Amino acid sequence: MRLVIARCSVDYVGRLKAHLPLATRLLVVKADGSVLVHSDGGSYKPLNWMSPPATLRVLSPADAELEEGVLEQWAVQSAKTDDRLIVNVHEVLHDSSHELGVDPGLIKDGVESDLQRLLAEQIETLGPGYSLIRREYFTAIGPVDILARDATGATVAVELKRRGDIDGVEQLTRYLELLNRDPLLAPVRGIFAAQQIKPQARVLAADRGIDCVTLDYDAMRGVDDVESRLF
Repeated sequence: MRLVIARCSVDYVGRLKAHLPLATRLLVVKADGSVLVHSDGGSYKPLNWMSPPATLRVLSPADAELEEGVLEQWAVQSAKTDDRLIVNVHEVLHDSSHELGVDPGLIKDGVESDLQRLLAEQIETLGPGYSLIRREYFTAIGPVDILARDATGATVAVELKRRGDIDGVEQLTRYLELLNRDPLLAPVRGIFAAQQIKPQARVLAADRGIDCVTLDYDAMRGVDDVESRLF
């Protein structure tokens, strides 16, 4: 990866046209061929960029551009379209290259599979007397996250989400309709469990006779002492 901090102006030419006037910016040239133009604001999003595959050529500026103070011109050409990113560099403040190697990718903590495993291990989070039947209970329309029995022995289907919205309630509704056709399981009621549940999802769940349970992921994995909280 090459990192260049430079006073530059930038023009995007192609399906659309965009111009960034002269200012100090960070230019990022990645090994995959992408070029990104960043300012010192705007969070993670670049001001402009060229996605890979692309080719970067450093050109000598024309006489008129030399008179305006341009030291070199970057021409970044897309390999798939006629789009070009033109960077006129007036002053280079920093230029360095770094070998980052192969990135292992993002490992997410608190994904639905983690919640499913923890809830299966701590099934009484749903209430006293609950017992696990199995995780990933297969049906013709997909696996139910957790199938359990409550204290009365009734069957309970649990749909797990990190953020619970209406789609999750609809998904659980379809599972319940199918499961209740099985005389060995029926009657089956549903629990919609998530770290966060949107108000609209709660309303729809209540209308469908589905209970909602908010899961405290940190407490379930033992990194937060609920009893010691002030609020």
